[in-house]
Parts: sequence; structure tokens; C-alpha cells
Amino acid sequence: MNFSHKPVLLEECIKGLNIIEDGIYVDGTLGRAGHSEEILKRLGKKGLLIGIDQDKEAIEASRERLKKVSTKGSFVAIHSNFENIRHILNDLNIKSVNGILLDLGVSSHQLDISERGFTYQEDAPLDMRMNRSTGFSAKELVNTWPREEIERVIREYGEEKWAARIAEFICESRNHAEIETTSQLVDIIKSAVPAAARRNGPHPAKRTFQAIRIAVNRELEVLEAVLPEALECLAGGGRLCVITFHSLEDRIVKNFIRDRTGKCKCPPDFPQCVCGAVKEIKAITTKPITPKQTELALNHRARSAKLRIAEKL
Repeated sequence: MNFSHKPVLLEECIKGLNIIEDGIYVDGTLGRAGHSEEILKRLGKKGLLIGIDQDKEAIEASRERLKKVSTKGSFVAIHSNFENIRHILNDLNIKSVNGILLDLGVSSHQLDISERGFTYQEDAPLDMRMNRSTGFSAKELVNTWPREEIERVIREYGEEKWAARIAEFICESRNHAEIETTSQLVDIIKSAVPAAARRNGPHPAKRTFQAIRIAVNRELEVLEAVLPEALECLAGGGRLCVITFHSLEDRIVKNFIRDRTGKCKCPPDFPQCVCGAVKEIKAITTKPITPKQTELALNHRARSAKLRIAEKL
């Protein structure tokens, strides 16, 4: 299994974490361990890196990769969703950590393995689960969910203007035969999107596949839940680094950081603050960090990445 890859915004993440040798760090999206490797290299003998991933293949491959890293620090891999970060740290008897990194979205390896069903470019069973041992699959979603829910998912998570028409075509198709593969779904989407709309822009199935993947893995719900948990787990001066890959994720992270910087939400005509805003974090990045042209030339999948960094007070 080849897990070589180019971690996104690597230098920027390492700088953003502001690593101390004997600190404790969490890579909440271990993936292929590209970021973890560089964190581990910077840890001293009392340092600890905790890697979390819901993909068993990623856990196994990262363990093998990090065995080869020359370091004094320790590494623990946990098969779980990062939304369980508080429980994971409690189980390890850790009260707080010095940094947390979340690299969101689907990994390059998951995209490259066609049988995972994430990509619209190859035929495979409809799955899209990051953790194949739990939850519902994309196949279940397209074959059993009500038309209105499918439309909502495609419209809200994929920002697809043809959401209603695509949902209608999906439900019409499943009335005749179960939708089982990515190719079947792609063909349905292509038939739903008018020819004129297919001539320009991205692949017609791109937004719908993104939307279904987000719904299957509860990506936005998990992100909204984990951010306050992550903040609670940080020690004073600890850093939170989050890489997002689409506008919905970035908006959640941006609003979370803004809301926790203590900015008053009261109407401007109020004589005094009554909202009780408390400053819990300092925004290290006022605008998101995006990949440099040199990185984009080597890794086109980094093109939509945005990194935001905050520090707990």
C-alpha cells in the first residue's frame, strides 16, 4: 500500500502549531501521517503525539511510516473520529494538550482507491464512508432517503443549482432499479443537468458527490461539535490549526474563531454589553492561509485549502 503523499500547507501548519519539545499534540486527521511525521520530529523525550483517524487503513499505514521516523517523542494512534477527542484524552489520562491539527475532507488515498466510492471518475460501489465499519453508505442515502432530503443535501452541501432536478432524477431511477455504483449515479446526474450547463465548469457530478460524502460522514455536524471540544482540550497558549477544503467548512471555522475572540454581539445602540461575550482565544490568522504557487504546482489537490489558526488564552 503506497501512502507517499504531499501533506497540504505543511510548513504553515508546523509554524502555526508553535511546537515545544516536551509538548503534547493531537493530529485529529492522521491520514498518511505527513503532518504527524514533521510534528514528531520536533518533539523531545517527554513529547507525545496522538494521531486520530476513523480509517483503519490510515491507522495501520501511519504506524508503519512513523516507526521509521528518528525521534525522541512518543506516538499513539487511535482509531476513532476526532469528535471524540475529549473522551480519547480522558482515556489516556491527559487533561490538556499544546496543539491540535485538523486537516479536513477526504484524503488523497481515499480518493485514489476507487472501491471506496468517493470519486465520480471511476466505477465502484456507492459507499463514501470514511469509516467503513459504521454509519450509512451513499448507496443507502440515494436509495432510501426522501426526495426532499436528497434535494436539501445536494443544494446545501454541494451548493448545486440543479439540486431539485438531480434529486427528482435519482428518485425516478431508483423506482426502476436500485442505484448501486458510482457510474450509475454519475449517469443519472448527467441526465438531470441540462447539456448547456455541462459544457463549462467542473464535472457535473462533482458538487453532488461532495454533498453526499458530507452527509454520509456528517462532516459539518462533526466539525461544529469538535471545535468547542478542541478549545476545551487546549492548554493556555495552545494552538488550534484547521485546514478546510470548501466554503461551508471554512465558514464554520471562521465564525467559531470570531465568536470566541470576545467580540460583543449586542446591537450598536445598546448602552452597554449584555451578551456576555468572553475572550477565550486569539486569532493568529486574520485571513486564511492558502497554498503558495510552488505548492500548487506540485499538488493540485491543495488548490482549495485554507488554514486558520487560533491560540487559547
